[in-house]
Amino acid sequence: MTDPLPLPEGYAVGHLTDLEARTGCTVVIAPEGTRGAVEVRGGGTGSRELESLSPLANSEGPSAVLLTGGSAFGLAAADGVVRWLEERGRGRPTPLGVIPLVPTAVVFDLAEGDFDRRPGPDEGYAACEAAAGGVPERGRIGAGTGTAVGKMLGRERATPGGVGYASTRLAGGETLAAIAVANASGDVVEDGEVLGGPRGDSGELLRSAELMRDMRELPDWGIRPGQSTTLVCVCTDAALDKRGCGIVARVASGGLARAVDPAFTPLDGDIVFCLASGERPTAPPGPALSWSLTVLGTTAATLTAAAIRDAVRQAR
Repeated sequence: MTDPLPLPEGYAVGHLTDLEARTGCTVVIAPEGTRGAVEVRGGGTGSRELESLSPLANSEGPSAVLLTGGSAFGLAAADGVVRWLEERGRGRPTPLGVIPLVPTAVVFDLAEGDFDRRPGPDEGYAACEAAAGGVPERGRIGAGTGTAVGKMLGRERATPGGVGYASTRLAGGETLAAIAVANASGDVVEDGEVLGGPRGDSGELLRSAELMRDMRELPDWGIRPGQSTTLVCVCTDAALDKRGCGIVARVASGGLARAVDPAFTPLDGDIVFCLASGERPTAPPGPALSWSLTVLGTTAATLTAAAIRDAVRQAR
């Protein structure tokens, strides 16, 4: 397997990992002037400031995106990211100073380690301090430290999840990359095979969809809404406006459904971000723009699926 390409120019990814508490956070710091959007598909999301990425919001994009463990408690880690950015004068300009915008999404990892220790402002700040360009670290790190996939038979029989990454360069020179945190209730699959799922009595990988078919009622251990999710952040140096980012994020979510079975359930908080930093003007509305968005979205979907699968492979 060939090594992935580095992040697009100007992007940086940093992790804070608490191995003892089995939690952490992962920050994606964007270049100045980046546009952004989000696609929310899961029924059990935990988030902060996603409204700033709405097509109707005044802001064009975020200063950073934070993916964090700790469920709703972990949203506090965004305060540390905001502080780090403000200290460096990075954020949306106002007459009184810059205001960093940091959309945040969480995974539920509280059952993995110490329930009372979750990422907070200091952890968010430390992740920013560790941020760098190039190829991000992957595996059981950052927001993926305490994750698992294939929880249909309970977490103790699930497969470890983690942080994954995939990237490519288009014929026009644009670079696309996807960072994924895999913590799905369902399985991670590829070409009909289960890469990560529930394990049988002999350690063999089983298929959640088949187990669900034979269950007449909620199992005693009961997966609950909000305790599983897959988070993805697509980064590109392509010239997209906010609407274009929204279209690419929507198409990219199809890659999540290719790699996770089942996806977008009431049990999961699946979210896909798209960030674009290109300075070149976008094409006017018409066939050329539609084609460009289709190519970018299709590529982003392929990378999204690859990054989710990479998360499970790297976790091994």
